[in-house]
Amino acid sequence: MNKVKKAEKGHQLDLSSDEDLSIAIMNLISIEEHMFFNGNKTGKTHYFDLLDQARQMRKSLLKLIIKDYEAEVWCTSKHLLAASMRLFEVGTKAQTKGDKKQALDMFKKSFDLYNLFWGINLGLVKQDKLTTIDTDDVEKKPLPKKDLLGKISSVISSILNCCRE
Repeated sequence: MNKVKKAEKGHQLDLSSDEDLSIAIMNLISIEEHMFFNGNKTGKTHYFDLLDQARQMRKSLLKLIIKDYEAEVWCTSKHLLAASMRLFEVGTKAQTKGDKKQALDMFKKSFDLYNLFWGINLGLVKQDKLTTIDTDDVEKKPLPKKDLLGKISSVISSILNCCRE
C-alpha cells in the first residue's frame, strides 16, 4: 500500500486511468476474438488483418500497465482480463434472462479475476508463490471471504478507486 501511495504522489501511477485502460484492453481482446470468428465464419481474410491491428494496439496498451513481468505474468495478465470480461458478459446475459443468482455468481468471479490481475501487477501477489498476499500496509478490516481470490479482491478494492481524481 505504501508503494502504491508513494507512486501516486510521484504521479508514476494513475490507477484511475489504468483501470480505464484495463477495461479498454478487455474490449480489444474481445475485438480480437470477434475478428477471429468473423474471419472463420465468413471466409473473409480481411477480418484477420483487423484482428492483428487490434492485437498490436492491445499489446502496446498492455505495456503501459504491465511494465515489469517475469515468466508467464504477461500472458496470465492478458487471460485474467479476458476471462473477467467474458464472465461479466455471461453475468449480464444471465441477469437479462432473470437468473439473478447465476448473474451474481458470474459478477463475483469476474471481479475476483479482475482484482487478481491488479494484485499481480501491483506486486501484492507474490510472483513466486501465488498463495500469499503482502498485506502488511493494507488497512485491516474483516475479510468476508476466506479464499485467495476473495482476499485479493478485498485488498485491491481498498486500493483501487476509479472515482478518486
